[in-house]
Amino acid sequence: MSGFADGFDGSLAPGRTPAVVSVDLMRAYFEPESPLCLPDQEFLTTAAAVIGAARASGVPVLHTRVSYGPDGADGGVFILKVPALRLLIGDSELGSIMPEVAPEDGETVLVKQYASAFFGTDLARDLQAQGVDTLVIVGTSTSGCIRATAVDAVQHGFIPIVVSDAVGDRDETVHNASLYDLQAKYAEIWDSAGVLDYFRPL
Repeated sequence: MSGFADGFDGSLAPGRTPAVVSVDLMRAYFEPESPLCLPDQEFLTTAAAVIGAARASGVPVLHTRVSYGPDGADGGVFILKVPALRLLIGDSELGSIMPEVAPEDGETVLVKQYASAFFGTDLARDLQAQGVDTLVIVGTSTSGCIRATAVDAVQHGFIPIVVSDAVGDRDETVHNASLYDLQAKYAEIWDSAGVLDYFRPL
């Protein structure tokens, strides 16, 4: 990416102890009958490749999914603003993680109710306990949960790397604008090829 004004052209060097967080790669975003279904789903295959490469290199992989309690009370005003989230009350089928990126035995699955993978979860504590310094982020959606997770990652002292072709959104313009703004302020935006190169020597 290019075209950043002076003062917004800094970069963050990745560390030697990364982890991958796979954010909300649930059926709700891939089933045609779901109001949350995304138009472009190729990024799921790329996310699966990034996760597979991480596992092969011994890089920890963590997952998030969204689930709400009875009546969605733990969703607060967020679930009122986005009524489609009511489909994720309880252990619904739409809330299950897609098989292409399903957690393996021993991998952490965090249940969240809001956009950021950090908010109301043990993600920061889990990463700190493993000595992680860099968080590679894949999943959905770029303008929502991915953006919120990247912002919280940098605020917790982690280097966020958002994988541009392993995240998706409801609209290409929104997706691209979010990536641009994340690169300018909060994160590094890499493609999957760059991430795979990063994992190989680890």
